[in-house]
Amino acid sequence: MRSFCSFLFLFILITALSAGGWFAAYVLSPSPGREDKIIHVPKGAGVRQIQGLLAQEGIIADDIRFLVLARLFHVLDHPPRLRAGEFKVPQGLTPLEVIRFLDIAQPLRYRVTVPEGKRMTEIAAIFAEEKWVDPAIFLQLCQDAALLKELGIQASSLEGYLFPETYTLVRGEVDERKLIKSMVQRFFAVWKVVAAQGTTEQTGQGEKYNQYQLLTLASIVEKETGSAGERDVIAGVFYNRLKKGMPLQSDPTTIYGIKNFNGNLTKADLRRWTPYNTYAIPALPAGPICNPGAAAIKAVLVPAKVPYFYFVSRNDGSHHFSKSLKEHNRAVYKFQKLRKNR
Repeated sequence: MRSFCSFLFLFILITALSAGGWFAAYVLSPSPGREDKIIHVPKGAGVRQIQGLLAQEGIIADDIRFLVLARLFHVLDHPPRLRAGEFKVPQGLTPLEVIRFLDIAQPLRYRVTVPEGKRMTEIAAIFAEEKWVDPAIFLQLCQDAALLKELGIQASSLEGYLFPETYTLVRGEVDERKLIKSMVQRFFAVWKVVAAQGTTEQTGQGEKYNQYQLLTLASIVEKETGSAGERDVIAGVFYNRLKKGMPLQSDPTTIYGIKNFNGNLTKADLRRWTPYNTYAIPALPAGPICNPGAAAIKAVLVPAKVPYFYFVSRNDGSHHFSKSLKEHNRAVYKFQKLRKNR
């Protein structure tokens, strides 16, 4: 019996040491990779799924010992401590170090810039390029009546309300609805600040227009302006024309109303009626034609007091402004027709 007990003890000891060595060999073995790896942990992913992702990238071996190690470090708690997101895992970590890293690491953050003056369709394409959104779903939500009502917007779409800015995004934390809400909330925050500035400098020209009409005009100013210092002057010109009942005659609005525009604006296009053709209607178009930035919004809320009714491009990003049609025609000949002939 003593011999049997001694043998059993020795057997258990050897087995324990072997198991311990087997487990330690795994725990302390660094990954064989030669470069850092980026993994995307989906929201709600369990440890088994995370283990599969790590093994697929060669960060750890696909081994049951990882699950045991994870349990020892309480990552199977509810809620789990291994968070969702995209992580850049350094090379050469042991499984234990990988668990510690994922336990404290912050998800990768990406900066996506939406330039001023982009349409909804263009903004959808910007976010879709890096797979942040499905562009079809994004555009569908931008025209979803229930969502617009929830956001407090009385319009047929969110054109104009998607504020252009650099957004910081994290994988797994962004979807189409959240992104749209974030952009619209940013718009209202900026509008509030700019409008407060406008109250102290108000010229009174925009007082008879509601927010949607002012936003529409801001979108036109955004598309017409190549030089930042001219925005308030161009806004002043448009106000002068509206006050006189003159058509705005803005090419960008007319182009917006042309389905599948091919890049060539013709005389027939200028004569064809659409709710956006400001050559055919002596008023603002049906709605915004792009998503303007803060500077264009401020130009409309605080326009310059100018005597001008016309402007033409100098072909360098700036414009020549005129008080009369006669003066304007001379400027058009000088900066457009004469240049074209040359």
